Amino acid sequence: MATLRDVARRAGVSIATVSYVLNGTRPVSPEVEARVWEAVVALGYRPNRLARGLRRKRTHVLGLIVPDSANPFFAEIARGLEDLSFAHDYSLILCNSDGDPAKEQRYLGVLIEQQVDGIALVSASATPAHLALLQERGIPFVVVDRDLPGLEADCVLADNFQGGYLATRHLLDRGHRRIACITGPSDLTPSADRVRGYRKAMEEAGIEPLEVWVRRGDFRAESGYHAACFLLSLPPSVRPTAIFACNDLMAIGTMRAIGEAGLSIPRDIALVGFDDILLASYVIPPLTTVAQPTYEMGRLAGELLLRRIQARDRPPARHLLSVRLVVRHST
Repeated sequence: MATLRDVARRAGVSIATVSYVLNGTRPVSPEVEARVWEAVVALGYRPNRLARGLRRKRTHVLGLIVPDSANPFFAEIARGLEDLSFAHDYSLILCNSDGDPAKEQRYLGVLIEQQVDGIALVSASATPAHLALLQERGIPFVVVDRDLPGLEADCVLADNFQGGYLATRHLLDRGHRRIACITGPSDLTPSADRVRGYRKAMEEAGIEPLEVWVRRGDFRAESGYHAACFLLSLPPSVRPTAIFACNDLMAIGTMRAIGEAGLSIPRDIALVGFDDILLASYVIPPLTTVAQPTYEMGRLAGELLLRRIQARDRPPARHLLSVRLVVRHST
């Protein structure tokens, strides 16, 4: 790789002059500037951005930790954050915690060692005490898709309670009364809030959900499949006629279980998901779901992170984004 010294030697100038031209820190004559740029192009010189960033105490690199990079929901958040980062001349390091708090903590350590300028985090835990490390070190960060009580930090999340309510209200309006709910991990606020919305809608309809109607999953398709198999095995008198799955991947797993049981959607059983991932409109039948502004969540997280990098002592910002029901053929 060509060095700054190589460029200076070819252009017949000092290393300092090359630095002035590349960084625009001091004016030089047009003739000298032309010689420097000719040497840069001829030698294929590329500045060591990391070294330059460390000298300036900025690396122009951000980190993002998600619990499941295979989930299209988190991939869309990453896309929104990456697009915003790229537009502001930042690079992005993506880390997958697999929903494991210990792995998440290890990745935080890696990102700190890499001296990233800021970190966006979809936490694997409802009580991530290790985030205090970021606050103690003054490292800018933003929490996405999680509401973490007691943590004073920038955060971006969707209105999960309203989404759970809209999904269940829609099924009630379609005439269903035996409505089951396949939840995500109960300790995470997105899942807990969606279940609260489900229970609120059922309560308003004068219905007390049976315990067997509420089944816990883990936001992956396989858990939706197994939960639905259990629900479909219930006696006909209590078997649900509709299912609200707390994300689209679990809804897709539920579709498989319904098909294997020889039942038809929505004739025999109605189904609503949550997230509105791209696959939701392509499955058969197309899935009714609650749409989150996922891409916008990623972009907004990036905006908050860049603001925090510029002004580290400003008050934390909390953004709660609206959701909407997208009605398709599964209901």
